Amino acid sequence: MAKTKIAYYCSNCGHEEPKWVGKCNACGQWNTFTEEVISSKKGDGILPRKLISHERPQKIKDITLGTEERIDIKLGEVNRILGGGLVKGSLVLLGGEPGIGKSTLILQMALMLNNTVLYVSGEESVKQIKLRAERIGVNNDKCYLLSETSLENILTQFDNVKPDIVVVDSVQTIATDIIDSAPGSVSQVRECTSRLLQYAKLNAVPVFLIGHITKDGNIAGPKVLEHIVDTVLQFEGDMHNNYRILRSKKNRFGSTSELGIFEMLSDGLREILNPSKVLLSEYDDTLSGQAVAATVDGGRSFLIEVQALVSTAAYGTPQRSATGFDTRRLNMLLAVLEKRANFKISAKDVFLNIAGGIKVNDPAIDLAVIAAILSSSADIAVSSKFCFAGEIGLSGEVRPVARIEQRISEAEKLGFQKIFISKYNKDIDVKNRNIDVVVISKIEEFLRSLFA
Repeated sequence: MAKTKIAYYCSNCGHEEPKWVGKCNACGQWNTFTEEVISSKKGDGILPRKLISHERPQKIKDITLGTEERIDIKLGEVNRILGGGLVKGSLVLLGGEPGIGKSTLILQMALMLNNTVLYVSGEESVKQIKLRAERIGVNNDKCYLLSETSLENILTQFDNVKPDIVVVDSVQTIATDIIDSAPGSVSQVRECTSRLLQYAKLNAVPVFLIGHITKDGNIAGPKVLEHIVDTVLQFEGDMHNNYRILRSKKNRFGSTSELGIFEMLSDGLREILNPSKVLLSEYDDTLSGQAVAATVDGGRSFLIEVQALVSTAAYGTPQRSATGFDTRRLNMLLAVLEKRANFKISAKDVFLNIAGGIKVNDPAIDLAVIAAILSSSADIAVSSKFCFAGEIGLSGEVRPVARIEQRISEAEKLGFQKIFISKYNKDIDVKNRNIDVVVISKIEEFLRSLFA
């Protein structure tokens, strides 16, 4: 009878301890250790001979560099985020909340390709995947579906199908026989990912892994999972909104400052090539409490609408609420208005919303936030042809922001007449532009210029 071993693994970083401890010595997290049963059969952990590499060390000067062979994904947003296409032999991890559209995105990509794709699902039957494929309305005769959770059976089908691209949905449902713990445990996720990585590198076949996330928004499983893979993509969005954002958190073959925007429709995901036109509201009447900010997320510049509502506090204690914006930064901007601009707002409720259901961390929208708050408080509408790009400091100064030329060009392209920026942005080419660039240095000067 084979002996068994009990070990405790940290669910955050994968650190192993022989007994349960309250705090992980590797990552410092509390109450993250879980008990797992590990088999000690003879030969466990030994990889098949076909997965063992026989590469020998080479001098760095003897290694010749060639052009990376990439596979066109047929989705321009995904191609750009990956750095120009999918690199052969790469391991890509896609994470996101349940129901956000991870499986739809990957299946749509698989159906659009002309390559042989093996789609392995441990969560759905092949009939369920077929129903989703019919809804998407794209057909690929080279797309194979497999419902399987055993890693050994999956590797066998790799040899039978010989795919150009592999999709595993999801890595937390796959288990190997050499480990007795349940699927999704730290040891199972780590072992299965390592085996899939070896297959991808030795056969030059790119592998997509779909991963679950925790309640904190992090990829479920050990942190080593994100270290093993070549690329980590995060699929974000509001469940009550149609727009989805694909971000790159790690990319060994490209930049991590790229971002893709999609719209979820009944027949799949549609790429948003010009997000500014989608995120900006179009009203016949100009309303108070609205301002347009020129923001940059990743390598892309687009315009968003900031909405504010300022009213007298009805219950004595003023409320501060923000959707899509950091509430702590909102409180800081309100304190600057009160201290530096003598704007009495301590007894008023302030509600802020970023239209479109997206979250913005760019400090350059500070100027638009203040403009929207002042507009709502005074009930004076800001012109819909005005745009703002500037960061507010604690002294009331308007600080410069990065990529200001890119922001100005985006506002000019969409027909805005005036953009407010910091006076301290240097070397700005304002000649031969169809937009008036207003430079300001302090918040008091901004108030006079805005409501002149």
